[in-house]
Amino acid sequence: MTEPTAKPSVKSNDLQDSSASINHKDKLNSRVKANNNQHDSNLQQENSAQAGMATRLDKAALLALFVLPNADGSLTETSSANINTANHTLINQSLSISASDSSIATQRVALYRAQHERTQQLYLASAAIRPTYLVHTLKRQFAEYQQYLLAQQLDKRGLMDTDAIERLWQQLHVVDDIIEDIVRHMPAQQPAGWQLTIQDGHNPLCFATVGKLKHNKPIFDQGSLNSYVLGHFGVSSFTYDRGYYIGHVVGYLFSCYFCAHLSITYGVTALGQDVVSDYDYASLETPHMVRLLQGLDGYCKKRIYQLAVICARLSVFASDKRIERMLIAEVNDFDKKLQQQHLDVLLLQGLMPDSNDSTPLL
Repeated sequence: MTEPTAKPSVKSNDLQDSSASINHKDKLNSRVKANNNQHDSNLQQENSAQAGMATRLDKAALLALFVLPNADGSLTETSSANINTANHTLINQSLSISASDSSIATQRVALYRAQHERTQQLYLASAAIRPTYLVHTLKRQFAEYQQYLLAQQLDKRGLMDTDAIERLWQQLHVVDDIIEDIVRHMPAQQPAGWQLTIQDGHNPLCFATVGKLKHNKPIFDQGSLNSYVLGHFGVSSFTYDRGYYIGHVVGYLFSCYFCAHLSITYGVTALGQDVVSDYDYASLETPHMVRLLQGLDGYCKKRIYQLAVICARLSVFASDKRIERMLIAEVNDFDKKLQQQHLDVLLLQGLMPDSNDSTPLL
């Protein structure tokens, strides 16, 4: 009984040694394969990174994505000389939208993709390439600044607080500082869509316009301060009598604060999934909106409010109100009560007012 028992024991040891040897070889092969796979993966990542770097723009080309062709001749010429055809198409997608034969829905999506690509290029750029205080560089092309200049020229009676508004335009770099602070503090979030309706179908937020408008006041993409600001948080447009915004809830808050500060009647509803096709966004009900807003800390909300107030003070809407006051002042540029008294005296004397003929009326 001992011998048969011993033989299997010897065979078992041999099998264990053989199995251990095989396992060792398998482990070595696995390690070699893993190293090879890791090497291939690293090469793929390097190639992808190099390809990504190849599509990134230099400083002039990046700036050209934001500058309107007719904003500043010298700046545009310098930028255009350094930009390739693909990026030039990206700049002009929204500018040539009105001439496109495609549907409004297709135009809108093309605009959103251009806005998204431009913002992505900005935030992927290194600190050395990214323009410093970009908003100050672009202010000449903003509709808000052009309307301010018009109001300033019309203000012959000193009705407008020119010094305060001019100082705000000179300190416009604060907008970029606040945006940077908000971006640092806002939590990650899937893009969500909202539809904004404003009193009488106007576009006081100056979203980039697409298609037919109720009030024929087109706005180019990046042609307003608000479109620049909201471009950091999402994409936006305006068609006929309503605006569309898709992005972070920060942009939703900005729009609400902006309209409320100017006492503009507005309404905001969730953007249905079927409104903008071929673009990824969430359509949120009110409970989800509450949760999103609860995810923002108080500091972030305060900074958004500060940003909205600055933009509201510089807005086209605010400048239009100042111009309206100038119109009223021109209509009422004399003392009406005094003129009524003068008229009564003339009538009592039987004279025609402002007449050189002193013959009494019969």
